[in-house]
Amino acid sequence: MSGKVMVIFLLVAGLAGGAAMYWLQVYAFYERVDDVALAITTDGVAQPLEATGVQAIDATSSPLRFRACFEVAGEVAGDPYPQAVPLNAPGWFDCFDAEAIGDALASGGAQAYLGQSNVTFGIDRVIAVFPDGRAFAWHQINICGEEVFDGRPAPEGCPPAPEGNS
Repeated sequence: MSGKVMVIFLLVAGLAGGAAMYWLQVYAFYERVDDVALAITTDGVAQPLEATGVQAIDATSSPLRFRACFEVAGEVAGDPYPQAVPLNAPGWFDCFDAEAIGDALASGGAQAYLGQSNVTFGIDRVIAVFPDGRAFAWHQINICGEEVFDGRPAPEGCPPAPEGNS
């Protein structure tokens, strides 16, 4: 009898731990953000972006968890971001479909721009704009972050790395 109790205990503990880990990754750290200042960089200078219908999420646990969906009126122009790769959002944030955005960027159905360089060291805000005015933003590791986070010195032209990352 005690062997069955131990197996049941281990199964329940494993299921509870798995459910807790899932909840922590998908729900716990994300917060909806009401006040998002969006910008687009043109010739190296970030200019405010007129956006409507902004829905955004972020988390203090990682600078890469920022996602936003919004609309822009008129034509948008800025510094292109050729290596844009949208990161997945939690399923409950259903306005942001990373796969569809990535496919549109790859096919030319959307254009990616630098929103803001080094929002936090090594992390850029990227904005993808569709011809119909739909737009999406996310954070992505830039070349400075890639090098420094891997333990190598920052490439020329990068801002100073924060203490502990150099």
